[in-house]
Amino acid sequence: MKIQREGATREMREIGDSVRAAIEASGGQLSDEQKAELKQKREEAIKAMQDAREKMQDSREQIKAELDAKREEIKQKMEDLRNKIKEERDVAKAQREEERITGREKALERFDNAVERINKLVEKVNSQVAALELKGVDVASAEALVIKAETKINDAKTKTTEANALLATSTDQLSAENKTKLRTLAQETQALIKEAHRALNDAIKSLKDAVKAKIEVTAGATTTTLVSTTTTTTTPITTTTPVSTETTTQ
Repeated sequence: MKIQREGATREMREIGDSVRAAIEASGGQLSDEQKAELKQKREEAIKAMQDAREKMQDSREQIKAELDAKREEIKQKMEDLRNKIKEERDVAKAQREEERITGREKALERFDNAVERINKLVEKVNSQVAALELKGVDVASAEALVIKAETKINDAKTKTTEANALLATSTDQLSAENKTKLRTLAQETQALIKEAHRALNDAIKSLKDAVKAKIEVTAGATTTTLVSTTTTTTTPITTTTPVSTETTTQ
């Protein structure tokens, strides 16, 4: 699927190069036949890109479904632990275990929220890529960067799932070994999220540069719409608040 999308973006780039070459060769004027030919090629490339994007979306949804299923399984384990606490006759011990479970659930929520925020940014950038692609902008570089960000996010989701499973094992205090594992998972998750942010910022910059190039090629044409399309996403994305493990090491 990734190869199919890369092939479609490469074809879009080649069409863009052909348009620029044809315009330069004709002194800025294309014949009706040339316009029709280029239009057909571009429509075919856009169709191929849309097909590839739909398959990528199906893949994303499958991965999300698998991770969501694991997350629900872990939530159920946490609930089972909470129900088990109710059977504890030692009130002081039950209270400690209840506080421990509450702290772990909050930690899991922080992990999930951090990933969810970056997911929403990916959706926004993907929307910009699709919109500009339809306007004939070369989005190949931006697409590659978004794919990179999505890969980082999926890796981060895997890390959070591992952290979730670790925290849902029992109501006992985490062992020194598990505390170290959890701390490492939190650090790795945060690093992956930062890398995803960086890739998305680079994708936004790439879109701005591509729009500028498109404007230069089609100088004299109406470009206001192209410019306004990217102004809402040009503010650099800031890194999310680090995921803390302070309350999870109990």
